Amino acid sequence: MGFFDSDVVQQEAKQLFEDYQSLTQLGGDYGKFDREGKKIFIARMEELMDRYKIFMKRFELSEDFMAKMTVEQLKTQLGQFGLTPQQMFDQMESTLERMKAEIK
Repeated sequence: MGFFDSDVVQQEAKQLFEDYQSLTQLGGDYGKFDREGKKIFIARMEELMDRYKIFMKRFELSEDFMAKMTVEQLKTQLGQFGLTPQQMFDQMESTLERMKAEIK
């Protein structure tokens, strides 16, 4: 069975995408949130990032050709912006840390 044939992989990918879309739409109103709302939003973003990191690690560890190609495509796309996947995660974490500092 291929990596993408797994029901677990398909469900997690779908859920990650839906959660990401939902949070990005909600993030448009971030400035209108009260302090507690901002805390909740940041916590949800951190949870999403952790899930995304785990999902990406599955891709990296897989022996499946399509999974390896997906990782290479991500590296290529990020490389166009001068980033590695780790730098992308580091920047996201840095942004969330700044957001936390602003609400203290």
